[in-house]
Amino acid sequence: MESNKTKTNQLGFGGLTAMIIGSTIGAGIFTIAGDMASNGAHTGSVLIGWGICGIGMYALMMSFFGLNKVKPELTNGIYSYAKEGFGEFVGFNSAWGYWMSALICNVSYITLLFGSLGYFFPIFEDGNNSISVICGSIFVWLLVALVLKGVRQATLITIIATICKLIPLFVFIVAIPLTAKFDFEIFTDNFWGNGTLSLGSQIMATTSSTVWAFIGVEGAVVLSARARKSSDVGKASLTGFLGLLALYVIVAVLSMGVLTTEELASLDNPQMAQILEIAVGPWGATLVNIGVIISIAGALLGWTIIAAECPYEAAKQGVFTNSFAKSNKNDSPSVALLITNILVQAFLLIVLFNESSYLAFYTIGSSMIMLPYLLSALYYAKLTSRRKNLGDISSGELARERIFAIIGSIYGVWMIISAGIVQFLVTSILYAPGILVYIKGRKEKNLSSFRPYERNIAILLICLAVLSIILLFMGIINPF
Repeated sequence: MESNKTKTNQLGFGGLTAMIIGSTIGAGIFTIAGDMASNGAHTGSVLIGWGICGIGMYALMMSFFGLNKVKPELTNGIYSYAKEGFGEFVGFNSAWGYWMSALICNVSYITLLFGSLGYFFPIFEDGNNSISVICGSIFVWLLVALVLKGVRQATLITIIATICKLIPLFVFIVAIPLTAKFDFEIFTDNFWGNGTLSLGSQIMATTSSTVWAFIGVEGAVVLSARARKSSDVGKASLTGFLGLLALYVIVAVLSMGVLTTEELASLDNPQMAQILEIAVGPWGATLVNIGVIISIAGALLGWTIIAAECPYEAAKQGVFTNSFAKSNKNDSPSVALLITNILVQAFLLIVLFNESSYLAFYTIGSSMIMLPYLLSALYYAKLTSRRKNLGDISSGELARERIFAIIGSIYGVWMIISAGIVQFLVTSILYAPGILVYIKGRKEKNLSSFRPYERNIAILLICLAVLSIILLFMGIINPF
């Protein structure tokens, strides 16, 4: 039996760690310093924000890892935890939020992709003009056509994309100190801000960026089935997470020592390109922009598949309507893929008409995934409240798992509160249409639509969505 396991599961500690880091690092690291500055966060608040993120995201990750061990049969993504813990409708909304987050992620990537191309071809400007949206739309549907032909594994593209991510990052980390461009006086100047925003508000302003940086870290738990030794999974998860956190913090610290907060806030995406250009000259900006372009182009293929797989797998499990579970002769999730990318196309039109930025869309994407994260942590807290739910476990291990679940739940609440009322209202607009899909899906199974408490949740969502739309048209709120 052991030999068969070794034969079929070939990933050791190093391979697991590399996969965790490679799958979690996205485009955010190239823009995150400037994005936080744009939100009004100064040096001190940025460091505190990363500290909160580090503790909270680690607790969330360990909660996912614990859930994977205790409930291995729940294989339908993090939204299956919400369904198991809090009922069908809450589970559906978790699935819906995860799907919305995935497709909005694609919109933000497309915007940044053409913003990076704008460095070489000024016609694309910041990636949100008409030519960028037209070319972005063509690129989206080319990817759809590719996936419809049955493309599932893009290993070579993923490897190339990961290398293209890491090369500019390591050059940045090495070049700033070697060229003596890090200035401690700039780093400490206006450390806590100028009083325009309170420290608490500044810390909250870092949340969407830090959440965006770690979206996908929950995917580490699925690697357990591919591990050569089960003990390597926990070690690799910890090592990979700490490596990612260190990388993000180092990039943030170095950036804040080269330019002031106000200067960082004024940079165009990807901000790392302009910071590195200050350190080493134009070739630094060229390197970063090429790395971002290839990285995002490769990542978009994977995210196109992920965004379609969310509703496809949810439909196969009975969470979404049956139509989402349809596949073509190549076993591609054809209906889910088409509906997903029609929505991506609609959001790209919003980019055009509102000149929306990469920052605006990833903020919304981060907000949408906060509920699935919170519900997963709350479900683990529910499980750890009773020893019998965790099987044979020592008192020390039980206490540890309870701490992870509680901290993860608190961080989940913090994420939603710190995102602010505007983002909370915007997410209600995106969650409300899902109610129709849920009702249709229940009718297909000849089941009643709502339990009493679920009906109240649905009514609240609709009321919040209507209020949000009114405020949006009145110009009182503007997420874009």
